Amino acid sequence: MNGCALASQGDANLIEEIRPLVQASLERVNSKPDARLFTGPRGGRISTAVLRDATHWDEVVAALGCEYLRRHSLRHTGLTWLADAGVLVHHLQRIAGRGSLTTTQRYLHPDKQSVTDAGELLSEHLRSPRRPHLKVV
Repeated sequence: MNGCALASQGDANLIEEIRPLVQASLERVNSKPDARLFTGPRGGRISTAVLRDATHWDEVVAALGCEYLRRHSLRHTGLTWLADAGVLVHHLQRIAGRGSLTTTQRYLHPDKQSVTDAGELLSEHLRSPRRPHLKVV
């Protein structure tokens, strides 16, 4: 399965690890266009409170000593990791569901080593035989 059709959002590309879960949910709802793939404990929508309780969020962040951490921070982390893995920024924009690259870039937080590595790549390029040759105009 390369993705699944979602009525309101077109195709959703899924990583391999979650495809079986989504496939089972699709089979459960039997292709009903208005059905929810995932529901809360009473069959309704998954609210912020339900998600927090189901993941034991408050206990987990307290145990980690990261009470300041919010679930939305994981969106920043995920997009940064994708960027670090080499995913192109216009693909990140689509994954994030953002209309502008500027907004997408707000989610990206390269670490000091990534910035250092980028500088080293530039230095290597400038020393290579294929380096740019600047002309005074």
